[in-house]
Amino acid sequence: MADTKQFITAAETKMLDAISHLDEQLAHIRAGKANPKILDGVRVPYYGSLSPLSSVASVTTPDAKTILVTPWERSLIKDIEKAIMNSPVGITPENNGEVIRLGIPPLTEERRRTLVKQSKQEAENAKISVRNARRDAIEHLKKAIKTDAIPEDVEKDAEAEVQKVHDKFIKKIDELYAAKEKEIMTV
Repeated sequence: MADTKQFITAAETKMLDAISHLDEQLAHIRAGKANPKILDGVRVPYYGSLSPLSSVASVTTPDAKTILVTPWERSLIKDIEKAIMNSPVGITPENNGEVIRLGIPPLTEERRRTLVKQSKQEAENAKISVRNARRDAIEHLKKAIKTDAIPEDVEKDAEAEVQKVHDKFIKKIDELYAAKEKEIMTV
């Protein structure tokens, strides 16, 4: 007799991964407020290899409109500045010789709408991942019936459980998207 819990747990794990990935992707979308995560993708040449910005400097937000990058070695300041300029962040850094300041410009209405669309696309991708996890779990349950590993009524109960888990995660995705949309559209 196969255990239906293993299929439900596997689906739930995949759905949790989709949520955490969505959370990560939404954090990288600039919403008009200073957020150190928008610099996560910046790589700086450091002793012959490209290192993440966070491993060669401290990145802080002293206020809602400024990101402050303080290199741990003063000689890296030009490399960091160049890496930020070449990155898709789209903000010109200001260098005073000791720290690099990034002033977050206010977003235009058109840019806000574009960011909301981007956020919606990320949320939709997460929903697709959650649906795929549900589909995989249900397929495994149906295969278990065919091999006489579980009775049909147990499979139907497990399928309903998978659907409940799916609905919970879809609701969570909608909540994350709504929060990000509100954050972006708030002037």
